[in-house]
Amino acid sequence: METLTHILNGFSVCLQPINLWYTFLGVFMGTIIGVLPASGLLPGSRLLLPVTFGMDPTSALIMMAGIYYAPSTAVRPPRY
Repeated sequence: METLTHILNGFSVCLQPINLWYTFLGVFMGTIIGVLPASGLLPGSRLLLPVTFGMDPTSALIMMAGIYYAPSTAVRPPRY
């Protein structure tokens, strides 16, 4: 039963409006970085890492997860 309590606590933290906003912002910025040529997961994370320095640690980790996972699903424009 203790495991269920921890899982519900994690969902309650992740579903707070400010954390949802940081998730959306991280995915948006990660997608923008991911579409650029010669850029991907690690360069995007390194470019946007200073944005998270002044944030709450939980929100910063949530935002970095969005930044990290978004370029893997971003659609690159066709090369002619």
